[in-house]
Amino acid sequence: MRSVRQCSRTACARAAVATLTYVYSDSTAVLGPLAYMAEPHSYDLCEIHSDRLTAPRGWEVVRLTPAFAEAGPTPDDLVALADAVREAGRPKHLSDPEPVQHGEVARRGHLRILKGDG
Repeated sequence: MRSVRQCSRTACARAAVATLTYVYSDSTAVLGPLAYMAEPHSYDLCEIHSDRLTAPRGWEVVRLTPAFAEAGPTPDDLVALADAVREAGRPKHLSDPEPVQHGEVARRGHLRILKGDG
């Protein structure tokens, strides 16, 4: 399931809707739809920060779509969530037993309960 990523701008807690990538060799900033996965050399921006984006003097901004809007959950996200809830609610004797690793209190499916430090 794809999680909601936050805007890369400092102190911004809004959901990201676009991905910014720099092409240094061409002095170009490319702003496109939100990448499926976070990349180490790109920046995820919310709608406000993607609209306000400016490039350094001498650089060009290429916007791959005219407007960005926050996307809601996709059908795949909803199916994955339903599967996780179904698995978590399954009686323990029907779940595949897996060994509990160091720091884990319990495990059910892909969900883990970790013991706290305090």
